[in-house]
Amino acid sequence: MLHFHSTRLRRALAALALTVLALAAAGCGKDGSPPVKGPEGSELPQYPVVKSFQLPDSPTWEKAKRRGHLVVGAKEDQPYLGERDPASGLYTGFDIEIAKMMSAALGFPPSTIQFKTIASANRETSLQNGQIDLYVGTYTINDMRKKLVGFAGPYYLAGQGLLVRSDEDDIKGPQDLAGKRVCSAAGSTPAQRIQADYPKADLVTYDTYSVCVDNLLTFQVDAVTTDDAILLGYAAKVPDELKVVGKPFSEEPYGIGVPRGDNALRFALDDALVKDEKNGDWRKAYDATLGLSGVPAPKPPPVDRYPAS
Repeated sequence: MLHFHSTRLRRALAALALTVLALAAAGCGKDGSPPVKGPEGSELPQYPVVKSFQLPDSPTWEKAKRRGHLVVGAKEDQPYLGERDPASGLYTGFDIEIAKMMSAALGFPPSTIQFKTIASANRETSLQNGQIDLYVGTYTINDMRKKLVGFAGPYYLAGQGLLVRSDEDDIKGPQDLAGKRVCSAAGSTPAQRIQADYPKADLVTYDTYSVCVDNLLTFQVDAVTTDDAILLGYAAKVPDELKVVGKPFSEEPYGIGVPRGDNALRFALDDALVKDEKNGDWRKAYDATLGLSGVPAPKPPPVDRYPAS
């Protein structure tokens, strides 16, 4: 058994070393993270920009109009969802495509979007202080967050899951986490759920999930927990080393975060999501990004156009 685990560790560390070298050559990146892998630009849908669009009741849109483009908060380390190439600086993934759709619907060419990487714990603050116009990055809609920001959508329904090493047989679901070191992102819904519902787990948090995955590959933690969509992306990159286990144990409706009270913007984004789901762009974007993890496109969740607040 010791020899088996030593072999696995050597393999993981070898892969880790290769990744570090690749990232070093690129000049930046997360140590140990699986390599960036995603669709080529030619494979992605194109979204026609709505001409002469106006939204005078939205202060956020008006500010973006004066600026000439949207500033969108995103994740940079979530394969097939929101990932930044350390060499080119380009962001790719399903969330990035959703942001491009919304930009086009609001009258801004998608190519003009300025993406900013924002950690989970800083999403509300970034919207409140005007650092970003929108946030599109596996952002679960819940009542507590609605008191701080507004949400358009949801545009996708995920569920919390567990990522473990491929030779792990003891963890099959959250009921097996007692005494195990479980890693998640600080300030995230999954971390809060582990703390509240599975207090016997030894919760470890970092700013990004890529650090959690690094620690999983090097045997510093026993599992990583977040939304299954994110975990499937990591597992798809290194299937010999990682696997997703058990069934989802929550529902995580992903929404587009907007400044609270900017209902004109929120409703315009709701309208755009409905349109893009009906015209097939939502499905095309999924197939070109998150669909590469091997999971077929689900039916989009209904948009929750909740009353103005």
